[in-house]
Amino acid sequence: MNSIKRWLLAAAALLLASGAFAQVTVSGVKYDDTTELRGNKLQLNGAGVRYKAIFKVYAAGLYLPRKAQTTEEILAMPGAKRMSITMLRDIDSAELGKLFSRGMEDNMDKQSFSKLIPGVMRMSQLFSDCKKLNAGDSFLIDWVPGTGTVISVKCSNNTEPFKEPEFFNALLRIWLGPNPADWKLKEALLGKPA
Repeated sequence: MNSIKRWLLAAAALLLASGAFAQVTVSGVKYDDTTELRGNKLQLNGAGVRYKAIFKVYAAGLYLPRKAQTTEEILAMPGAKRMSITMLRDIDSAELGKLFSRGMEDNMDKQSFSKLIPGVMRMSQLFSDCKKLNAGDSFLIDWVPGTGTVISVKCSNNTEPFKEPEFFNALLRIWLGPNPADWKLKEALLGKPA
């Protein structure tokens, strides 16, 4: 009887331990179920792949304070947020910066976008400084309350936050807006089954 109890306790401990390190794998890129951003615990809302025609461009994972299934809920949600992107192919990083700028513009009215132009130009320069992102390279786009939007790219030393509160939501609209970069990726980031 004693050995059965020990075996059950060991099995329960193993199940708990495996749950603590749960991951989602998208095109070979692993996204942990949770992450920490400056003391804030975030959970993976969804992850997917950005396709351009038939080519896989990057994998993306969206981390939030709690799960959400609509763009409106995510944009209005207070607290830290993170978009984690891993390249699945080599790309000219200046081109990626231009695509992000276009994605922001396509999902905002002209007046709102015009207010963000200085930040958009600085973001484009940040990516231009990198020259090239290779398959396997990752970068983070974080919203840190009280600090702003922080874009962390390994090839750039420019970590100055984007102070405009609207800037992070404008970036999120690239993937979650009415004209997303990829509709299937939007659904995946919203945590909807494929």
